[in-house]
Amino acid sequence: MTDPSKVIHVRNVGHEISENDLLLLFQPFGVITKLVMLRAKNQALLQMQDVPSAITALQFYANVQPAIRGRNVYVQFSSHQELTTIDQNSQTRAEEPNRILLVTVHHMQYPITVEVLHQVFKSHGFVEKIVTFQKSAGFQALIQFESRQSSSDARNSLQGRNIYDGCCQLDIQFSNLDELQVNYNNERSRDFTNSALPSEPKGRPSQAGYGDMGAGFPQMGNAAAVAAAFGGGLPPGISGTNDRCTVLVSNFNTDKMDENKLFNLFSIYGNIVRIKLLRNKPDHALVQMGDGFQAELAVHFLKGTTVFGKRLEVNFSKHPTITTGADTHEYSNSNLNRFNRNAAKNYRYCCSPTKMIHISSIPQDVTEDEIVAYFEEHGVILNTKVFEMNNKKQALVMFETEEQATEALVSKHATTLDASVIRISFSQLHNI
Repeated sequence: MTDPSKVIHVRNVGHEISENDLLLLFQPFGVITKLVMLRAKNQALLQMQDVPSAITALQFYANVQPAIRGRNVYVQFSSHQELTTIDQNSQTRAEEPNRILLVTVHHMQYPITVEVLHQVFKSHGFVEKIVTFQKSAGFQALIQFESRQSSSDARNSLQGRNIYDGCCQLDIQFSNLDELQVNYNNERSRDFTNSALPSEPKGRPSQAGYGDMGAGFPQMGNAAAVAAAFGGGLPPGISGTNDRCTVLVSNFNTDKMDENKLFNLFSIYGNIVRIKLLRNKPDHALVQMGDGFQAELAVHFLKGTTVFGKRLEVNFSKHPTITTGADTHEYSNSNLNRFNRNAAKNYRYCCSPTKMIHISSIPQDVTEDEIVAYFEEHGVILNTKVFEMNNKKQALVMFETEEQATEALVSKHATTLDASVIRISFSQLHNI
């Protein structure tokens, strides 16, 4: 059993729970001197003024289940006796005001761009720079104000607020950075003090094209261009240095998986050049991606994915490309490749399979009941939501398991619903 400490460890801290919610839970027992939100782990560390205050709080909550916003939270003494250092990698709260804010957007049902963030924050002072990126904690942004007073005003006013009604909640803390580095003015980053910056890396083609090796995105020698797609930083676990374009996928269900279903799954992470089923190994296939970066995303996010009762093995192949032949299926010119346009936007939504799928290109007259009927053969549907964005109908469908959602995606992506070819991807939302 952990020895008593003035630091309390709180678990099951959902994204809907704010700093103030935790403060209200523990303030009756004494003065709170520090609070650290570990958003990536759904946890928090809270330091009381002394050990007796922490003991009183935990004795009380040993008999009364603490709950915040309908969610049970679980408390215990931390192994830390004191919170003394700030680890930038653990998403701790910087106590000293800084003109740069780190903003995490929770419950993000609608896309958040630089323009949206600028509209929200500019009323509190001159915004110099914005950089957005995707991390394990979710969609995040660094926002640099001209002064510390402006950033403090923005944090005090906007912390815990929603950008849109019922969603896109702001969780704001002070960053430890001194100055933001912005290389491009686009939907992912912006320097409002320098309008002369380019919108994309120099030499990057405006329209993706494919040769034998594929060229949907700049090759790995241009590391800056790769990072630019993620607003300056790559997802955790992605090196951005791989140059092998072909992956070997094995142990798939040969009765239910074919080239097109493999295409539907792997095309989430990049453009597909060609796919080849290995006839001498029926449950093996080669998938050639547009470049090494896309192949690395596929290996990273799909390794161990379960679909149709089989746990996929996904690894880099020793073959640099797939030679054309009778067993090879060409996809290089397919208009179903997702990264021919808006590559940066598609990279941003790359993630491991989730329980929720996002459906777009839905006919305007299709009802929610019809969408449920179209997908329910693939598993238990827990919830659905139909909405419009930019006058286009879209939907979210939440299944009971990730496997069910994956099977729905590979089976129904690019199929026709009421004369319209629908597009499906995984959603990173936890709830609808």
